[in-house]
Amino acid sequence: MLARGVGLLFSLAVAVLSAIVSVLAGRLYIAAYRVALPSYLVEKIYYALFAAVGLAAGFTLASLIYRQVVTYDLRRIPVREKVAVIIGVFIGLGLTSFIGSMLIRIPTFGAPLVMVIGIVCVYLCVAIMLSMKEELYFFFPGLAASRPGEEEQKEKQNPKLLDTNVIIDGRIADIAKSGFVEGPLLVPKFVLDELQTIADSSDSLKRNRGRRGLDILNQMQKEPGLRVQVLDGYPSPLARHEPVDARLVQLAKDMDAAIITNDFNLNKVAQFQGVRVLNVNELANAVKPVVLPGEELSVTIVREGKEPEQGVAYLDDGTMVVVEHGKAHIGETVHIIVTSVLQTVAGKMIFGGLQNGSNGRMNNHREVSQLRRRKKAP
Repeated sequence: MLARGVGLLFSLAVAVLSAIVSVLAGRLYIAAYRVALPSYLVEKIYYALFAAVGLAAGFTLASLIYRQVVTYDLRRIPVREKVAVIIGVFIGLGLTSFIGSMLIRIPTFGAPLVMVIGIVCVYLCVAIMLSMKEELYFFFPGLAASRPGEEEQKEKQNPKLLDTNVIIDGRIADIAKSGFVEGPLLVPKFVLDELQTIADSSDSLKRNRGRRGLDILNQMQKEPGLRVQVLDGYPSPLARHEPVDARLVQLAKDMDAAIITNDFNLNKVAQFQGVRVLNVNELANAVKPVVLPGEELSVTIVREGKEPEQGVAYLDDGTMVVVEHGKAHIGETVHIIVTSVLQTVAGKMIFGGLQNGSNGRMNNHREVSQLRRRKKAP
């Protein structure tokens, strides 16, 4: 709210200044070209139109500048580039005053020519200083704290926006505590409101999920090494009637932030709009152990499979293992040899057979495994 209030005051001040300049320009126009107005009332209407145009143009321009530059882009510009721009502007204004003192004497075209020369001088000086920004370390040693290497490190710590689903899921707490997620973790106010709405639901299942999400947030805020903050002020206004996912994507675009989620649809929509997405499910699939055909595994068969004589086991990460002739060993821990690995959209499935099976195919697999080990041995 404070940022919006400051932006409103800034826009109004620029609008009033623009209206005054517009009225003065109108008077100069009337005086220069000797425009004859029919009456005093028409003259007032004429000046009022100039003032209205100045107000509208000034307010619109100031709002764009404040929204796109003051509250957003300036915070992302490195310190040495800000210093280079300021020095370039001052040098350009100095050159303009030196050259303009000679050009201002030209009748009729003196003032417009000085204005054009000023814009050109300021632009060229700023461009030259930006090209020499690395040399500013010699003249301003204090800028050494923002060297390029450190700026790249800061860029890696871009803020991350948490989705409602990933908060309720709970795995983000362990991932963040392990140190694999850098930068601040931000929870937008509308996401927190959605969590509270779910926690107050009359449906017991939804109510438990919402309370679980709130508990996880409280747990993450108590961790000393984590930066979890509730984001209330936004760079640009968000439509309240839009869905939470749409507002989250728009906020990520405005802040140049990444979204942490496990929602498949939100993942696709955000990627389509150019927003970086960190999907917890993709991370879980990426860290699953790689199993190759011919390797040996020790698994516990928990139930029978769809095909006759098949048994089903699970690895520690939840990967399903289908064991041929494993139905007779339900509840037992057996050693198997992997025969194939099937990667699907839903995840990974491993097929194997009993290591001490009676059929010749299993014995062949064991012989193949032994031959592979011999080849790998030095």
